[in-house]
Amino acid sequence: MRKPLAALLLMGAVMAFSEGCAPVPLPHYAAYQPKRVEQLLTDSENLRLGGDDWDRFWLLDQPSHLTPFRTHGGVGP
Repeated sequence: MRKPLAALLLMGAVMAFSEGCAPVPLPHYAAYQPKRVEQLLTDSENLRLGGDDWDRFWLLDQPSHLTPFRTHGGVGP
């Protein structure tokens, strides 16, 4: 009973610490600099767009109506 349990625990530990097919974490970005710059720009653009979506969801991208100055809210004469 102990041997199957030990084998099961060992297999679970191996599966928990491995990522996909590689037992060690692989680099996320390419080593070739022009390709790496392109990947970094894509990731930063995706993060920026995610922040814009968050603001749009909570309606933070709209002008505030609490200002004493007249603001154009998109609807007008």
